[in-house]
Amino acid sequence: MNDVASSQGIWHGTTILTVRKGGRVVIAGDGQVTLGATVIKANARKVRSVGKGDVIGGFAGATADAFTLFERLESKLEQYPGQLTRACVELAKDWRTDRYLRRLEAMMAVADKDVSLLLSGSGDVLEPEGGIIAIGSGGNYALAAARALIDVDGLDAEAIARKAMDIAADICVYTNHNLVIEKL
Repeated sequence: MNDVASSQGIWHGTTILTVRKGGRVVIAGDGQVTLGATVIKANARKVRSVGKGDVIGGFAGATADAFTLFERLESKLEQYPGQLTRACVELAKDWRTDRYLRRLEAMMAVADKDVSLLLSGSGDVLEPEGGIIAIGSGGNYALAAARALIDVDGLDAEAIARKAMDIAADICVYTNHNLVIEKL
């Protein structure tokens, strides 16, 4: 789900990276939005705080769809305060069964102080091994870089995320160096 079709071409994705290390969690996202071979925007904000500020999240895919999902997640967090996993499972159920939500083209990475989760429209709510999640067109590059850096002494979660995102931006033409970082 790295690319989303539009009426004028293909919207190519982004890179979102979640790193958990030393009791801290960071979600980083680049700012580039492209349509075909054209950069439409270089400083989009694809990472944000959710709920009461105790959850952070990032998205890859169609922007309007992602904002709809963030709103739904916030609603689920109100129903299940302090229970990110439960809220995400309930959102995934809705996403799979609701006629409107089923058409949404996005993926989300979300985290709180205890857990990091990947959510997809196919009903997945996955907790990664090793505390690293990466989605979007540059996701595999960022994931590989973060995994290589995770055990390096002296690098905290934010330093790992910044370096891994720089590596992804150097490789993936649909990812840039304009980072937005949220941390808990």
